[in-house]
Amino acid sequence: QVQLVESGGGLVQPGGSLRLSCDASGFTLDYTAIGWFRQAPGKEREGVSCITNGAGSTYYADSVKGRFTISRDNAKNTVYLQMNSLKLEDTAVYYCAIVRRGWGPLNPLTPGLYDYWGQGTQVTVSS
Repeated sequence: QVQLVESGGGLVQPGGSLRLSCDASGFTLDYTAIGWFRQAPGKEREGVSCITNGAGSTYYADSVKGRFTISRDNAKNTVYLQMNSLKLEDTAVYYCAIVRRGWGPLNPLTPGLYDYWGQGTQVTVSS
């Protein structure tokens, strides 16, 4: 059974940094990518970043480009999200998820494409 466990969230001041981890286990199936998403209170879930299996291609939402970096450690089945220069508007619950199939012409950060989800970790940016 596929299991995704996020960790690393917390409270940080504006301008600070956090590194989120997504530990994946229980799957032997092929997948296309692992992504990070976030959902703030009263808002829809939005894609933040994803990294593809194999080539390790990365995609970022415009709102986080230049501030967030996604990476992976294949030996540990872990995907990381390094978040720098955090802003108040980055406050949200952050989720990781796996997409099994490709996305064709769609945006790879479309939440509805993803098949398996973790429980989320809270990130709060506040002074």
